[in-house]
Amino acid sequence: MRRILVLASALLLTSPALAAKSAADLSIRAVTVIDVEHGRRIPGQTVVIAGDRIVATGPDAAMAKAWAPTRAIDGKGRFLIPGLWDMHVHFGGGPDLIEENKALLPLYLANGITTIRDCSGDLPEQVLAWRGEISNGTLFGPRLLSSGAKIEGLKPVWKGTVEVGSKADVDAAITRLQDRDKVDFIKITDSTLDPQLFLYAVGQAHAKGIRTSGHIPMALTVRQAVDAGISSIEHIDYAYKAGVKDEAAVAADFAAGKIDRAEANRRIDAGFDRATAMAAYRDFAAKGVFVTPTLNGSRILAWLDSEDHSKDDYLRLVGPKLRKTYDWRIQRAAQADAAAIADRHAHFDRMAAILPMLAQAGVTIIAGTDAGFLNSFNYPGQGLHDELTLFVKEGLTAQQALSSATRAGPAWFGQLDRYGAVAQGKAADLVLLDADPLKNIDATRTIRAVVMRGKLYDRAALDAMLAETRAKVAAWDAGQ
Repeated sequence: MRRILVLASALLLTSPALAAKSAADLSIRAVTVIDVEHGRRIPGQTVVIAGDRIVATGPDAAMAKAWAPTRAIDGKGRFLIPGLWDMHVHFGGGPDLIEENKALLPLYLANGITTIRDCSGDLPEQVLAWRGEISNGTLFGPRLLSSGAKIEGLKPVWKGTVEVGSKADVDAAITRLQDRDKVDFIKITDSTLDPQLFLYAVGQAHAKGIRTSGHIPMALTVRQAVDAGISSIEHIDYAYKAGVKDEAAVAADFAAGKIDRAEANRRIDAGFDRATAMAAYRDFAAKGVFVTPTLNGSRILAWLDSEDHSKDDYLRLVGPKLRKTYDWRIQRAAQADAAAIADRHAHFDRMAAILPMLAQAGVTIIAGTDAGFLNSFNYPGQGLHDELTLFVKEGLTAQQALSSATRAGPAWFGQLDRYGAVAQGKAADLVLLDADPLKNIDATRTIRAVVMRGKLYDRAALDAMLAETRAKVAAWDAGQ
């Protein structure tokens, strides 16, 4: 009998009901978790966070018995998604605009964006420094991944480049970017870069296991860049060009100087063929080439003739010198005649129409905005939500759009083991929403709270970030 009593006492003492609860920093209770990958809702879940990781998820009652978080917030009636990624942003405008660019960083977090991919401007060294400061906690902002300086030809149009004029120059540029700057990927553009050096640069980076993105020279076919190993195609125009039946002839004529860029673009606009496009897009998918459409920026520029942005409230969050960089596009748009305006509108419609074709072919579509200096009224933070709205308007499902902003970025960087889902072991980068984004993609705008690197920023904290930025901009405006 005594042995039975001792055994019973031991069982009682080790019973889960009486066992000590595990410590944690934060829990989000009774929330509906959005499983973005499978497009499903998991109601009544509690997500437990310790440090910068999710340590447990499960039914609320079970989690309450097992965990004792320092802080718990009520998620009942709300929806939890992985942190958003903007995979195409720019910082630049010259050294005088460094502080105004830095002031944009909190705007991303205030809009639920916990990771951004900098696709290079003219402040590459500064941005790389910010990347390190954000990582070590001395600068506040979203996780920042950067290409550093882009690879370009000699005497390029754009500043902030590594200029190359030979294969040896390309080799040295890649070594510098990889070994000294430790970039997250390499950006290659085409303002003066020899087309064959473009292909060589893509191929060399690919051979070294470095991801590449860029602007494909008109003298090349998109297929040549894909075969060389390019990892992502930036801007939907290049994906459209891959669907042109006589693209090779256009590229050859342009390379030979038989046609100028305007005529090449005219032939591209007129030569699209659905069967050719679908074959190209299936090849993208087979080779793991992603596409970043940057639709919102294109749409804004296409309709500058009829949309008045002068009273946009968001302008109060953008510094005066950065706002000034918008002028050149505004002035160019103002010079267009009725025919040019109609062409702009039609061009955008043609580009946007291929979005569902890309999805149908199995291409991974990345949400990226092209927000930053020069790109008029394409606002950092807000622009990503506008991009997702456009994705659905142009034919994607809400799930596909949401995946483009939560899973495509981690997939491109090979980081789906850490990001892109609300699950045990994943990074504690999360967005708590008041509405269901699988029902209506505009729900991504209904942000109740953001968790970044395990730290909670509630609605009051997010509003305070916006207010602080607004005050900075007001002070800069007053000082002019």
